[in-house]
Amino acid sequence: MAGRRRWAATLAVTLCALVACSGAGPKSVGEAVTAEPTPTPTPTPTAEPTEPVATWPLTGLPMEEGESRPAVAVKIENTAMARPQTGLDEADVVWEEMVEGGITRFNAIFHSRLPEVVGPIRSLRPMDAGIVGSLGGPQVISGGQQLFLSSVREAGIQLISHDAGDAGFFRSSDRRAPHNLYGRTADFLAQAGAADPPPEQFAFAAEADGATAVRAGEPATAVRLRFPQTSPGWTWDPEGGRWERDEAGSAATTPEGAVLGAQNVVVLRVQVVASAGRDQSGNAVPETVMTGTGEALVASAGHTVAATWSKPDVGDPVTLTAADGTDVELAPGSTWVELVPVDRGGVDVER
Repeated sequence: MAGRRRWAATLAVTLCALVACSGAGPKSVGEAVTAEPTPTPTPTPTAEPTEPVATWPLTGLPMEEGESRPAVAVKIENTAMARPQTGLDEADVVWEEMVEGGITRFNAIFHSRLPEVVGPIRSLRPMDAGIVGSLGGPQVISGGQQLFLSSVREAGIQLISHDAGDAGFFRSSDRRAPHNLYGRTADFLAQAGAADPPPEQFAFAAEADGATAVRAGEPATAVRLRFPQTSPGWTWDPEGGRWERDEAGSAATTPEGAVLGAQNVVVLRVQVVASAGRDQSGNAVPETVMTGTGEALVASAGHTVAATWSKPDVGDPVTLTAADGTDVELAPGSTWVELVPVDRGGVDVER
């Protein structure tokens, strides 16, 4: 009997080995053992490629309603009698240039937004060809010396001039001449000989945090500028996410009292020479040299970074190059370009 029990136990072990003693339960003797099928992996869906977002060429901001229209440049006065100016807060780019007496004047570029009225509008200067030559659109002015008018026209730039009798200008009764000439941008745009939008003038990061000044620069709280007879400044507003402008410490505002601001401030150190033109006192009209190369400072998103600017020809846009040789990328939004003389001006950064 003991031998039969040992034989039965041995048989049970053998049968367990044959059926692999799986947890699924014993199979009957002689039943075929089949392998479990390998599950077929579910393919991971491939994301559809996204279309690049169209952006305004002068701001890098998304273009919700793309309109094929040219940029319109307007010369705007910057004296105590002219402030507060109208329309500056809606410009894509504003250039500040030194004129007679060491004061400054603006050349404001309107494209993505068109204010109904802009002004006070003043006269042409020789460096304006280098400012607007790469845009392809018209330059709006009150007038100018024939020497300057001819040189700008020779550069292929259309002039819309009050003195020439062009449409869109009017005098305001709120101020005394010559500080009371204003214009309607819709009328100026209707007279534009060009129809194409301007090419991109600066490189833009996708987001403000990706701007070169943030990635490669240092934090800054303010940028202070010095011209011979004026000292504008820019202070970083972290809540508003922009630089706010002042005129020698007094806030620069719109007629409604809002402070002027910009996402970027680009400072170009430039040479200023005597032009062939003369002012009413017989002194030479200063001319900013708009071609060549020089030092630059770029302020974006609460940071500043040193750079180099270059512009081979009057019709070329300014190129901003970082220390590593790459193009400087600005924060999306509006930009003010400050043409600060090398020998008669200065730039200070507050950390």
